[in-house]
Amino acid sequence: MNPITSYTAKLTDEQAKLLEWHLRENNFEPRTVPYARFAGSKPDLNIVFYESGKLVVQGKKTQEFVEFELEPLILKEAKLGYETTLNPELLAPRIGVDESGKGDFFGPLCVAGVYVNAEVIERWKMIGIRDSKNISSDKRINELARVIRETPGCVYTSVPIGNEAYNRLYTKMGSVNLILAWGHARVIENLMLLKHKMNPPPVRAISDQFASSKEVVQKALMGLGRDLELVQRHKAEEDLAVAAASILARDEFVTRLHRLEKEYGVKLPKGASTAVEEAAKEFIAKNGAEALPKIAKTHFRTAYRVQGLPEPPKVEWRKPNAKKE
Repeated sequence: MNPITSYTAKLTDEQAKLLEWHLRENNFEPRTVPYARFAGSKPDLNIVFYESGKLVVQGKKTQEFVEFELEPLILKEAKLGYETTLNPELLAPRIGVDESGKGDFFGPLCVAGVYVNAEVIERWKMIGIRDSKNISSDKRINELARVIRETPGCVYTSVPIGNEAYNRLYTKMGSVNLILAWGHARVIENLMLLKHKMNPPPVRAISDQFASSKEVVQKALMGLGRDLELVQRHKAEEDLAVAAASILARDEFVTRLHRLEKEYGVKLPKGASTAVEEAAKEFIAKNGAEALPKIAKTHFRTAYRVQGLPEPPKVEWRKPNAKKE
């Protein structure tokens, strides 16, 4: 396996002072980094400690520094490479589910699911499987997606919801969260239909908690999915199975977005920015407003602006059971 090239940790004030002294005593080159309390570098190694208390280590010598300097001398603990020993639950057979495209005006909503077991997790150590939102390169997303798909023992599936289908679902359901719940439930069900390929069978499915109530997804589960323990939590992408699902979902989204660009001959930027609005106006000028539902999520306020339509009133968000004053 390739050694890790990036590492983050939270340090106490005492650990930070000890690290700063260590860098100075070991001839690290001081650096000035915005919002950093201190930073230093050596060939193939950059270390930054931010005012927030976050430490970031990057470079080819990251693993060597963490294992032989940071952990024994500063943190006084050995974790890197021992995560599964310290927490055996990390090796439990499970399904991770995540989506991509929810916040993008153009392109589909793609939901993916990945089954992992202990052997798969061991194979993925040190290769950079992490939340797709922390991977800026579409090329790297595609490379990691290929690794995930080709890993023996890994079982995966995806449910892309094209724009026309997405817009129909939104008209019917009136909620992005309900669409997501259906997509997550469908992915879990599709994976459970492949249960014969999973050894051992999964004990739970893990996903991000995107709705205020966990019951939204629980109620959407289908026949086979109800046999699993459903775990919903914030920052679920920290789990390797969910991180892998996020990579497959993003790769599916990017692939299908590029396909739409080729089909209509218009650049379709990601997200929901002014560049997105300009591209939408160009698309409408070329193809007509009636074609917009084929490539965009038409409940976005962007869709109203680019067509010169009055925007719907904003709905005030309230916590569940919040009382009016």
